[in-house]
Order: sequence, then C-alpha cells, then structure tokens
Amino acid sequence: MKKVMLGAAALALMAGAASAEEVKLQLKWVTQAQFAGYYVAAEKGYFEEEGLDVTILPGGPDIAPEQVIAGGGADVIVDWMPPALAAREKGLKLVNIAQPFKHSGMMLTCLKESGVATTADFKGKTLGVWFFGNEYPFLNWMSKLGIPTTGGADGVEVLKQGFNVDPLLQKQAACISTMTYNEYWQVIDAGIKPEDLVTFKYEDEGVATLEDGLYVMEDKLADPAFKATMVKFVRAAMKGWKYAEANPDEAAMIVLENDETGAQTETHQKRMMSEVAKLTAGSNGALDVADYERTVATLMGGGSDPVITKAPEGAYTLEITNEALK
Repeated sequence: MKKVMLGAAALALMAGAASAEEVKLQLKWVTQAQFAGYYVAAEKGYFEEEGLDVTILPGGPDIAPEQVIAGGGADVIVDWMPPALAAREKGLKLVNIAQPFKHSGMMLTCLKESGVATTADFKGKTLGVWFFGNEYPFLNWMSKLGIPTTGGADGVEVLKQGFNVDPLLQKQAACISTMTYNEYWQVIDAGIKPEDLVTFKYEDEGVATLEDGLYVMEDKLADPAFKATMVKFVRAAMKGWKYAEANPDEAAMIVLENDETGAQTETHQKRMMSEVAKLTAGSNGALDVADYERTVATLMGGGSDPVITKAPEGAYTLEITNEALK
C-alpha cells in the first residue's frame, strides 16, 4: 500500500509540474549578483510556490533584451528605463510592471592624475561611455553641463567603451563608466587605490535614471491570464530580492551556483551583492512615479538630441505590483 501511495504522490507532483505556468526572463547582463533576487526566488522555491516554471536567460554584450522580447524569446525582461522608453517611442511597446532597483549605481570613475577633480575638468578629456542604450544618461548629463560630446578643448571626446575597465587602466581615457557594484571594484582589484580615483555618481549629479526594472509587451497585458501570471512572478521575484537583501552572502553563493561560465568569484559576487542591496533597498517592487517622471525629464532634456521627444503614455502600470503586494 505504501508503494502505491508513494506512486500517487509522485504522479501528483508530476501533474503539478506539468501544469506550471512557464515564464522566460531575459536578464540585461550575465549571471551575477545584479540579478540575485531572481536566482534566489528560483532556489528558494518562491516561483514554484506561485505555480511558475521560470527560465532565467543570462544576457551578454551581444544580447539586447528589447530585441529578445520583440522576437518572442522572453515574456519579461530586465532593462534600464532609458533604452526601454527609447524603444517604446520607436514602436516597441514596452511597459514597466515593477521596479526592484530604487537607486542608480551608475557613475564615472576617473584617475585623479588625469586632472579631473570636478565636472568642469571634463572639458578636453576623453571619457569612456557604454553604448547599447547605456549612453543616454551620460549624453543628457553632458547636455545639462553644456559640454559638447564632439571633442575639442571645450568638449569631451567620447570613447565607445567595451564592458571592461581597460581604457582607464591603459590610460586611454581620463574617466570611464562604472557601476558601484561591479566595474569600480575591478579597477580597485587591478591595483589602483581608492584615493587615486575620483568618482561622480549619476544619482548625486541629478541625472540618474531608473535602472533594472521589469518590462513586458503592452499587447500581452491585454490578456488577463498573462497579467495574472505577471502578478505571481513579481510577487515571487520581490520575495527573492528582499531575502537577498537580508542574506547577501547566501544570495551571492546562490548566484555562483547558477554561473555556468565559472567566470565569477566568491569575493567579487559577495561584494557585488552588498552594493546591489543598497540599490534595491527601499523598493517593494512598485514604481515610484516621481522617480519615473525624473527619468523622463532627464531623457527629454538631451538638447538637440533628446532620447525621447515627448512624455510617453502607458509606459508603466502599477496594477501588477499593487495586486502582488496585497
């Protein structure tokens, strides 16, 4: 009788797994603590508790989340708001359904020996900038400062920076783009002391834009079943994020276990998770409308080449997070 009962239980579990709602999540970058909340939610069974079968797709330098979701390769993506809104204005109707990151981790990191002490010292210098959508906050910042990005003594020379810190180490640029939780520490690990660096946080400069948010296609939200699935997804994901905040070292180890490349190290991931927790702190997943409006204003203030030309309509919904938070 026990064998029969065990068999029935196994069949029940199999039936439950078969009926789980499948969700594909496309990350903005490679597997690292920047996305710890999603890996924690999977590891701790939070997605499973919601009846979800979530596949987490790592990103990389040749992967644009907007293109992936446009092609049907993902149901939901992690993206920064500047490229998401730019894509929306061009016709790809992305909608923000949750905003786990409350603060921006983006900054310029400069060698003190280059002569950069204040933003006024940018003039005449070469600055490393990430593209693929990451250039938008920088371009708007320069516009706000009145500094041309076309070179010259009164402008800056923009170096299209790869996703590494080589231009600073090799002194090809006075400053480079870094994140508080990643590239800055790569510079430190390369042997440069913090006191030999000058950093400018976008948050402090008043040009921070919203970073890692969750986006879906607007037309899919017309389907009540899909919307209900996203409510479950957001609820489980935010549970994962709050666990990661409270248990950063454990969360970092969970990320490492999911890094199929073997490229990440325990030291770096634990440090990254500690910094990422500062950026997700204060967010329950719901988009702060004031933060959204600040981002839109920054993107529209791009001088002759604004990221977006008009305030978008329907670019976010609070309905999903409000339902998930009940």
